[in-house]
Amino acid sequence: MATPGPVNAKVPFEPSQPPVIEGFNPTVYSNPEGFKEKFLRKTRENPMVPIGCLGTAAALTYGLYCFHRGQSHRSQLMMRTRIAAQGFTVVAILVGLAASAMKGRS
Repeated sequence: MATPGPVNAKVPFEPSQPPVIEGFNPTVYSNPEGFKEKFLRKTRENPMVPIGCLGTAAALTYGLYCFHRGQSHRSQLMMRTRIAAQGFTVVAILVGLAASAMKGRS
């Protein structure tokens, strides 16, 4: 079993700050993005993921509404539709990852 290396005593541990890793820059952008900018950029890169998420949320909401009203057949249909929408979203994520990996190689 290997023993850990010496601890660097001149840099104190500061829990409120992220760790410093040599050669690692946490952002590739010169200015930090806000939530809105990042959401819009990601939506432009892969628009099928938000569409799948909205479809999943709509099927779930309508399925719960039908369940509440006692329409069990339609509620079951909507839960199956929700599973299909979730599958669509996962496939959209995987296709987006594959596309970005292929774009990175070019």
